[in-house]
This record gives sequence, structure tokens and C-alpha cells, in this order.
Amino acid sequence: MVGSRGGLLGNSGAGKKQRRGWLWAGACLAALALVVLTQRGGSRRGPSSWSLDGLTGSISRPEYDALLSEGGATGSSFELTDQVRFDKYSLFLRGQRIFLHSGEFHTFRLPVPSLWTDILEKFKAAGLNSVSVYTHMGLINPAPGVVDFDGFRALQPLFDAAKAAGIWVVLRPGPYINAETSAGGIAHWATTEVAGDLRTNDTDWSDAWRAYIQGIIDVTAPNQITKGGPVIGISQDNEYNQSPENHAQYFVELLDAYRDSGIVVPLTYNDPGPRRNFINGTGAVDLYGADYYPQEFDCSNPLVWKPVDMTYHKYHTEVNPSQPWYIPEFQGGSYDAWGPTAPGYGPCRTLTGPDFESVFNLQLWASNAKLINYYMLYGGTSWGAIPFPGVYTSYDYGSPITESRELTTKYDELKRQGFFIRSTPDFYKTDWVADTAGGLAASNNPKAYVTHLRNPDTGAAFYVIRQTDSTSTVTTTLSLNITTSSGPLRVPIVAPHMTLSGRQSKVLVTDYQFGQSSSLSYSTAQIFYAGTLGGRDILFAFGDSNQEHEVTMKLTGTPNRLHAPPTGVTITPANGIQGLAETDAIISFVRGIQGLVTVWDSDAQLVLYSDTVTAATFWSPIIPGAHEDPFRNFWGLGTNESIIVGGPYLVRTADIVDGTLSLRGDLKEDTRLTVIAPQTVRAILWNGQQISPDFVAASEVSSFGGTFVAQLTTSVSLQSGVEIPELTDWKYKDSLPEIGDAFDDGAWTLAEKTKTNNPNKPYYGDGRVLYGCDYGFCENVVLWRGHFNAAGTEKSVNLSINGGEAFAASVWLNDVFLGTSFGNSTNNRNILEETDDQFAFPTGALRVGHDNIITVVQDNMGLNETEGDDTNSSKGPRGVRGFKLDTGSFGDWKVQGKVGGYTGYLDKTRGIFNEGGLFGERKGWHLPAFDTSSWESRDLASGLPDSAAGVGFFVATFKLDIPSGLDVMLSFTFEEPFGQPYRALLFVNGWMMGKRVGNLGPQSKFPVHEGILDYNGENTVAVALWSMLPDTPITPQLELVLDAVYDGGIDEVIVDNPKWSPVGREKQ
Repeated sequence: MVGSRGGLLGNSGAGKKQRRGWLWAGACLAALALVVLTQRGGSRRGPSSWSLDGLTGSISRPEYDALLSEGGATGSSFELTDQVRFDKYSLFLRGQRIFLHSGEFHTFRLPVPSLWTDILEKFKAAGLNSVSVYTHMGLINPAPGVVDFDGFRALQPLFDAAKAAGIWVVLRPGPYINAETSAGGIAHWATTEVAGDLRTNDTDWSDAWRAYIQGIIDVTAPNQITKGGPVIGISQDNEYNQSPENHAQYFVELLDAYRDSGIVVPLTYNDPGPRRNFINGTGAVDLYGADYYPQEFDCSNPLVWKPVDMTYHKYHTEVNPSQPWYIPEFQGGSYDAWGPTAPGYGPCRTLTGPDFESVFNLQLWASNAKLINYYMLYGGTSWGAIPFPGVYTSYDYGSPITESRELTTKYDELKRQGFFIRSTPDFYKTDWVADTAGGLAASNNPKAYVTHLRNPDTGAAFYVIRQTDSTSTVTTTLSLNITTSSGPLRVPIVAPHMTLSGRQSKVLVTDYQFGQSSSLSYSTAQIFYAGTLGGRDILFAFGDSNQEHEVTMKLTGTPNRLHAPPTGVTITPANGIQGLAETDAIISFVRGIQGLVTVWDSDAQLVLYSDTVTAATFWSPIIPGAHEDPFRNFWGLGTNESIIVGGPYLVRTADIVDGTLSLRGDLKEDTRLTVIAPQTVRAILWNGQQISPDFVAASEVSSFGGTFVAQLTTSVSLQSGVEIPELTDWKYKDSLPEIGDAFDDGAWTLAEKTKTNNPNKPYYGDGRVLYGCDYGFCENVVLWRGHFNAAGTEKSVNLSINGGEAFAASVWLNDVFLGTSFGNSTNNRNILEETDDQFAFPTGALRVGHDNIITVVQDNMGLNETEGDDTNSSKGPRGVRGFKLDTGSFGDWKVQGKVGGYTGYLDKTRGIFNEGGLFGERKGWHLPAFDTSSWESRDLASGLPDSAAGVGFFVATFKLDIPSGLDVMLSFTFEEPFGQPYRALLFVNGWMMGKRVGNLGPQSKFPVHEGILDYNGENTVAVALWSMLPDTPITPQLELVLDAVYDGGIDEVIVDNPKWSPVGREKQ
């Protein structure tokens, strides 16, 4: 954003690239390493145990033979570490085969490091095992030679939190990341100081990125998996073309930088779709992947779908069949645009909702993808100057986790999928057998489309079923012809048919092994959990309550004689049905079953079933492994032990010590807690508090121990409610003294350059370049003052102003308002990123024989991302591209942005993107503890005095006293009739957390997290209100709104909001 170099043998790369190619000795060692290190994936009986360089593992003979015969040993040849490997199926981490199931999270969009743990724990709670993380060059490398990993720019807190959560990290440092960020994340200073082409091997671009990448390497290298850390891969740049040659050589330089500095994990690349870049040849990476966004990025019609892409598998087999099929970015939502017709993120969450996840995620499974990353799983906030001009402040993205960090029904569906994957190691290695288009005659109904995958070692098979018309909303029924180890048969057997609701996909499994010794012959119900708990094999299946389902398996063990099948469940012996084992039982579920029911309860097995909605209320937290194991929290490596917990809004972690199970999580309301754990558990703590079990209720789930049922009640603090203060007692001061007679711009920068590295040259003027970034002012509001001595004949001024999509610029002659140039966006249509307007001088505005000043207040909306093959499209000419009086000429032009520009900006905590050049920002009026006692009292909803055009600062303070132990979601909301011509910069405790554009929209609600807000102290909210037209009602009402409250959350959120200081701000 949005394998070994080129299959590892036969690489056509040159120079250092060839030097890294396989030598015969390396090939022999790699083959030997595979024999020793590779283990059949997903052991259900505990972590692998092998020994080589302090590691452990084994590989089955059939798998080793298959690797050799199918070229897998060659295809998985990654020469720099034996701890991250891959064959044509999937990844091996420390010898363990895994399905990389990942979500995207950008830490810079949640600038409170304490809360990163919250996001990663929510990833883990959904059954995911990895996070993909862009880092932002512009924030970390704000000026030449400056590399800053302090505060929210730090990576070590991310690595530590990921390791604690048991989440692998694929780091994506760019330098170009796209991600709807200004300049695609390239440092703004580089867009003006680099004369050569960005993202090529031009020397000055190479010089520009090296300090940043070396800083990334220095922090990341000690956190690689080889050092006991969570980092397993690093991505090269982003979505790029391998040609021309200077693109490819740029990738070679990046590869060399990593390899020459101790990075040994695979280097990956994300192609913008099926483009065949960087698979082979110069600049090719270790592991190739392709991004897909099947619904694209317009949520205006959220119920109208584009169909599934049928080419995934074919493309993979054509371009890199010796590597696993990797999807570095798959659509997890969509960004939204400026404009009155932009739909907002609610429709985006509908367009890519649970039904989309069901159909389109499973289409990836059907293509045999085993490395999948959803972009975004948590979007966050593009605060300050982070966004590129096409998007607004919120980056909610319609993600499974909202901007305010709440879970959604999208999260529920992803969790159901996540636990199936985690429970099913046979799924990590499958051959694509056939599909309906290729002649697979499985379904008796042509309206159903089937893809058949099969594990070549175990024979487990997976039939991925969807509607042939993937956009259909009509219910379809079918029977399926399948083959089990006992022979062919048609299913279902007892139920009249399988049912596919509109926009639904399912996975039918056959010969599905789970636990220590159990197996399913087939299941038309979906699998939520399969494994071993306390010596018993556990199966938890689910299905929609308005459909019929069945599971066929061998029921073993001594059953609980007091337990009878629940209403709606029948168990029928197979009785010699062809294709089933003699000992199989067909368990059928009629329509209407709701809640959790126990199907079979014995000393050897526990079989559970629920409706789909109820399944989403269950969790399966892992039980960490040995304390001395650095990978104790990683499923499949440090532990294969988990439990089942039902009821709470969120279960974050679990641990068992001396017979006590400690659960940590969140509650939204009182709930019934159901726990299935080892029989050794004798007591349960919930967030440190012991709970009283209901033994009678527990016996209804299982009578063989390890099962607990109890009632969890919310805290007194949650029940009492949280008081949120009104925003009152606003103080006001004018923030545009620059148009006054007394203002002295002597300390401003003289804009006198006549040359620029920007390829977009001025349109007209006298040869001077008036681009903000050329003078160090690259983001947010920039002010220009053009001086001229009036002869009295001047009638107008022409100004061509470039600010990016949806920008605005207001113009004054002396203290007389001339007008505002409006950039435009209508849901990313009718885009206008620069204007060329003539501003007439009103009678009496000129001061004949004296210095006259044209003042331009310009909003910089960020720099464009790379557009097509134009690598320099991020060199935006933000500023004045043309200036001309109708008669006469200008004298000096002066320019001012944030204090110090990019070389000397003051606020090192909030960073370079936080402030702009408004007078109030330069003076620090937005910062906590600035003294406004002498200011005028004026309500924000009253707008500027006399309904004038201009800029004013409004500041209010308020106290919060939120009890500990609660996770409270708050937002600031603007309310006024739509269309008012104003812009408002929202500062909360000094952080610029929102840009409100009243005449465009759509955003009016701005979530702000604890850590930015001080939940137990005084807070400052400041609004820089820019009225863009005079004599027009500007009446914004700002409220602090309580969005949600949960018991639980993160124990301690650190607040880091430096207060106002006069240092550096005195002469502004």
C-alpha cells in the first residue's frame, strides 16, 4: 500500500547479487539443514524438539522425499539462516511449518507506545500469529543526518510487545511505503534536496536514504528470530516496477545495505498485483508476494461487489511455484477520500464486512496462499501532516479493529477463520488439486463453485466452497461428491443438503486429524477449535443457525452416561455406508440450534457445537511455555497448549501456575464465563480476582473435569458510569497578526531562490521559486508575504497556488481580505490540487507610495505518492507557482512555516509533522500550560469576531478523572450545518489530532486515545479556526464524546505531553 532471489537457482542478477548465489557447498548444507530442521507443521503435542546450533527438530521421511522429488529443497534454499526457511508450500520458523496469518498495523498512527500492546494482544486473540508494520522515513529521519527512534518513533517497544504477545514481525521500512502518507513516507527534506530521481540508484537519493535504513538495521538486527526476537522478514520498498534498470539497481543497493549489516532474515517485496516484478533478475528479493484489493477503494455503494479474482493460483504457479504463495497486502478495508459525497468509513466496513471476509479471504485459501496479511487490521489516525492529499485524518480504514480500538463483527469473522487455521496444521501444506473451472465435478449444483486442496502427507482434504457468482445474495443448496480414505461418497448424508447463504464461503474437511488420536471423516460444519486439552481431544464446530450441518467422526472413550444429545442433535451410526469407516458416527445438527451445546462428552473426547454468532464469543488463549524459552509465547514453537474461554468481550492472556488459571481480558457487560482447561486447573482468576464456579452449570458442558462456568460482573466503576466534562470557558485570540500594519516579518526567511530540484517549475513570475519545502517548510500551514511599492495603478494580483487535493489558500492585501482559492475533491473525483486566480484590489486597499503586502495563508495537504512511473511525483510544488501584479512588480517575498523548519523544529517529542506556520502554532498556543488568562472569553461556536475571514485560536482546558481498570474510548466531535467554509486544526495536549474541513467533509468525529489525553489530570484542547469567507456563519460546536467503556484494557498508559516553553518561540 497499499524467495531466494528469483527462485534461488538460475538467477540472472549481476554484481553482488551473483556473489550471493548458491555454491555447491551451500546447496549441500541447505539440503542437510532441511533434513535436520524441517518438521511436519503444527504438531499438536507440543513444540518441536531438535538440536542444531542450540535448536531442535525433525522431518518425516515422506516430507523429506517430497521436498527432494518436487524441488522443495531447492525452492526453500535461503542461505543466511536456518531459522527462517520456506518451501513451495509455506514458511518454516525454527524448523516448524507455519501458516503466516498476519494483520497490518502502523505504530506511527497510534502515537502512544503503551497502547501498542493492546493492538497486538487483539491480533493474538483473533488467532493471528504475525503483524506487518510500515515504518515512516519522514518521521524517523526528519532532517539530513538526523535519525530519531525516540517516543512513538521507537521500534524496540514494538519488538518487545510483539515478543510478549507471541506475534511475529514483518518489518516494512520502505523508504517508500505509500500507505496514504505524504510523499509515500519519503522524508520531506529528501523531496527538495535530492536533485536526482527518487526511488532509483541516483547517487543523491542513495545518500538520502542510507542513514535511515542503517538506523532501521541497527535497531532491528538484534531483534531477529536468530537473536531470540520476533522479526522474521523485512520488506523492500513498496509496490514498484523492476524496469527501467535504475529501479532494479536501487533494489540491489537496498539488498546490499541489509546484507552487509547483519540482516539475515528473508527480504521480501509486495508487487502491486500480478506484475511479475523482482521475482528474478537484478534486484530480485528472497520471497516475492503480490497485493490484491478486489473491491478497490470507493465505498459509496457498499452492497455492490466486484467478483472474486479467479487468477490467483494460476499466476502463482506461473511466476514463482518454488516459493509459497505470499499475499503481503490483502484488502482488509478501504481508505476514504475528502468531499461531500465521500461515504465515510461505515460503508467501507460494510463493503469489506464479514461476508466479504468469508468469500474473499477463503478465495485466497482456495488459491493455496499460506502467507496472508490483511491491510489494515487496525488503521489508526493519520494525525498531523501524515496523510497524503487524497485522505483525511482518520485512517480507520473500515478495519476489523476500529480507530478507537474497538472490535467489530469483521473481527469476529476473522477470529473464526484464525482459530481454524491455528487448529489445522494439515492445512499449512496442501497441493492444489482441482476446481470447478478445471473440471472438478464435486457439486451437484452448478451455482456452487468448489476448489479441492489436499495435504500430500496425511491425505487431509479441504474443499473450499462458494457461490459460482461470488456476488450473489441468493441462498444456494448443494450436495458434494468427495473422497475420504474409506472411499467416495456424497455428502451430506442425513441432512438433505448443504446450504450456502448469499455471499458465504465454507470449508468442508475430510480425513481431518486432530488431538492425539481423533479424526473426522468429513464435516460440513465449520471448525472453530481442534486440539488436545488435559489429555482429551477437543472439537468445537459451528454453523449458521438457519442451516443444517453434520460432522462424521469416530466417537471414542467412556462417555458420560447422564449426558444425552441435546435437542436438535442426532447421532447416527454409519452402518457400512460406502466412504465411511464402520466405526464412524454421523452427527447431524438441525436448524435452530443457538448457543453452545455439548455433543459428546467422554474421558477421551469432548465435542462441542454452537451457532456462528456464539462461536465468536469464544476465545482460545495460549498457555505460555517454559520461562527460559524466548519463544514461550509463540504458538507452535514455544507452546502448543491452549484453552477455550467463552463469554468475555476480549480474552487477552492466560497462564496456569500451580493449578490456578489466570485470565486477563475485557468486559463490556456482565457475562457467563465458560472455561475448558486441563483437569489440573483447580481455581480461576479473572483480572486478578478469584471467581466462584457454578459446578452444576459446568457439568452440563462436561463432567470430566477442567470445565468451569461462572458469572462475571463488571466493576463498580463501569456500572457507575464515566463522567465526561463539557468543553466550556473558551479563550480566544487572533492568530493572523501578519495582516496588520505593525507586523514585522524581518525574522522570516527571504524567498529568493531561482533554482529548484523540483521538476515542476514556476508558471510565471520573475524567476523566484516560492515553494515552501525549498525553504524548509514542507508541511501544514505556510504563510507567504509579498512586498511591493504601490504606484496607485495596480488593480489586481494573479496567484497560482499549489497545496494538493482539497487545499485552500486565503489572500489579503494589507489588512483587506481578497478571497480564498479552494482546492477540490469530491470523493477523489474532480480533483483540484492547484488554482490560478486573479484577486482584484478593492478601492482604498492600496497604500500608494508605501510598502504593500500580499499575505497568503496556504494549507499544505501533504505531498503526492508515486504516480505511475513518475518517481518524482512526490516532489510536489507546494507553494506559489505563479505571482504577478497587473502592473508593476514585487519586491521581497518572505515565507514562514513551523518554527525552525525541518532542520530546527522545536517539538522533538511530537515530531516534525505536528506543527505548522500559523502564528498561534509558532508561539505555542496549542501546547499545555500556555497562559491564556489575558485572552478574550469567546465561545468556539461564535466563530471569529465580526464574522471576519481570518484565523483565530480558541483554547479550553478540562479535567478527567477516569478510574483505573477501565478502557475508555473518547472522541472530539464537531457539529454544525454542513458546508460552512472553515478549516479547523484540532490540538489535544499539543498533538494535532485532526483537520476538520467544514465545506468538504466528511470527517467530523476525531477519536483521541489515552496517552494523548491525560485520564487523570488537566487537558488542553486548542482549535485553530480558519474562516475562509467573511460574513458567512461559522458556528462549529465541539464536544468531547464518550464512545465506549470496557472493564480491562492495558494496565498503565504513559502520558508524554511536554508543556509550553518560551524557548525558541520568543520572536515569532
